[in-house]
Amino acid sequence: MPSQNGNDPRGGPWGSGAKPPDIEELVRQGLASLKQMLPSGGPRGVIVLAVLALAVIGAWTAYYTVPSDSVAVVQRFGQYLKEVPPGLHFKLPLGVDAATIVPVKRQLKQEFGFTTPGASDPFQSPRPREGKRETQMVTGDLNAALVEWVVQYRIADPSKFLFEVREPRETLRYVSESVMREVVGDRTVDEVITIGRQEIESEALTKMQTLATKYAMGISIDQVQLKNINPPEPVQESFNEVNQAQQEKEKLINEARREYNKVIPLAEGEKDQRIREADGYRLKRINEAEGDVARFSALLAEYSKAPEVTRRRIYIETLQEVMPGIRSKIIVDEQTTGILPLLNLSTPKGEEP
Repeated sequence: MPSQNGNDPRGGPWGSGAKPPDIEELVRQGLASLKQMLPSGGPRGVIVLAVLALAVIGAWTAYYTVPSDSVAVVQRFGQYLKEVPPGLHFKLPLGVDAATIVPVKRQLKQEFGFTTPGASDPFQSPRPREGKRETQMVTGDLNAALVEWVVQYRIADPSKFLFEVREPRETLRYVSESVMREVVGDRTVDEVITIGRQEIESEALTKMQTLATKYAMGISIDQVQLKNINPPEPVQESFNEVNQAQQEKEKLINEARREYNKVIPLAEGEKDQRIREADGYRLKRINEAEGDVARFSALLAEYSKAPEVTRRRIYIETLQEVMPGIRSKIIVDEQTTGILPLLNLSTPKGEEP
């Protein structure tokens, strides 16, 4: 049984045995209905058909959509009118107003010397005949080099980008190539290949932005990045050998500096230590000598006043220093004829006299 809405659940909306209507038949029926609505024959029917066609075309061309990363520049009869933000907008149809989409928030780039597959911008990659030519440059020391680089930019002013310069993207390629040749020509080939890359990128960025502003291209340069820098193919093998020799030279120099930094500071430390020890010994000897001189001078002054007393005191003080180091002591005088050994009762137990 068919359902309440007239569709058979087993066979689709036309039932199990019915076929869908023919599209051509529907079109014929629509045209027949339109002919019945229009006046029959004569120029009046043609005018009505033309008006309807014009209305359809006008409605179709009266609206446009601007992507989120772009703005639209509207022209009326070819004259600049306004810029509109992203979204759905309407304009006068039939070519009265023309809207040009400009991607102002998208970062664009141009490649020099190589090509990225699938690039949609015709000015992003070099032309087939100009790919090698634009990378062949002469350095400041009259050497040749193949320089590949990338320029990343944005459209800062859509009106200038569209109306001030005929082909701003192509002009930017020529400007970039001219600036890069100038910057590379001011440096040696060693600087270009090794230590001067960052300076070249910075200087090229500044000069490209200056020229873009001067020519009113409406473009803002974000970055200039060097890619591959190689010598020409006929001398590339020899150039690589020279680079390997320079790297080996730098390696040996660094190893020698490492040994120097390891040995020399140690020797300097030992030298300073020996010098300090010698200075300390010198000061010690000088002070001891000066003390001995002062003590001898004081003793001489006392000896001059009382020679016998001073001689006796010196003798007693000398014995005071010597006697404590002697274990066995025998004291005699001029009248002693023999030596009588006595038991040393003050000797501690376990210690021999």
